Parts: sequence; structure tokens; C-alpha cells
Amino acid sequence: MQLDAMYQEIILDHYRNPHNKGLRDPHDGEAHHINPTCGDEVTLRVSLTPAPGGELDEKATVADVSYDSMGCSISQASTSVLTDLLIGRTVADGMQTLDAFTELMQSKGQGEPDEDVLEDAVAFAGVSQYPARIKCALLGWMAWKDAVSKSLDKEGV
Repeated sequence: MQLDAMYQEIILDHYRNPHNKGLRDPHDGEAHHINPTCGDEVTLRVSLTPAPGGELDEKATVADVSYDSMGCSISQASTSVLTDLLIGRTVADGMQTLDAFTELMQSKGQGEPDEDVLEDAVAFAGVSQYPARIKCALLGWMAWKDAVSKSLDKEGV
């Protein structure tokens, strides 16, 4: 039970003190997502630093992620955690982290999250037991994926 309380505290802390909230420029891609089930919304921007060869591809570094959102504590906190996890990593690493988080959300509470990969995102393990809340937790992550895709498409990748 102590672990659940700690996880709840992590979620509440990110909700009350969101990291990287507020849209920033410059940015390479932007996505706006809405969860039609509950009305949560997020607009997310991503800025990438080209890979050593000058290309914006999977080797590019996520230089910045900023967002503006409204909604429940789960969607807000999950997006805040996402920014901490992905800024400074390559796009490829970010996509692997997205895959790990998506797998956790689909685990129906039975997943064994890798804390080395997901860090504070392991706090959302309990959310996977509530199907109506899974879309809330994934909202910012899906917006990030779309914003990165737009960034890479802009470069003709």
C-alpha cells in the first residue's frame, strides 16, 4: 500500500507543479489532441536537434517539449512526466519509451514496469486497471508521437 501512496504522490506532484508547461518557440512540430471520452485536451510542441549528419531522423535529439493542456490530473501529470523523460534523448529512444509506456497502459495492472526506462512514469501502473483512464494517461504521449512525426515529415524523412 505504501507504493500506491508514493505513486499517487508522484502523480499529484506533477499535476500541481507541471514541468515544461507553456508553449514555447521555436518548434519543429505541433499536435493537438482531444480525448472525446472526457474532454481532456493537449497541444504539444517538439523541437529537435538534427543528428550529427544534419538530418532530422530517429537519431535527432529531442531538444524541447512544451505543452498547454487542460484536463484531469492523470492526463496533466502524464504529459509532465513525458517531458522529463524525453527531453535530451534521441527520437529513437523516445519511441522506445513510448512503447514501454503504452505496454504498461495495456497491462491491465499486471505489468512489471522497468523503472530504469520509465522512471516516474511507473507511477501510472495502477491507471492501467481502469480502461476509461488509459486514454487520459496516453493523451500527451500520442500528441508527442504526432508532433515528432510532423517534425520528421517536414524534413522529408
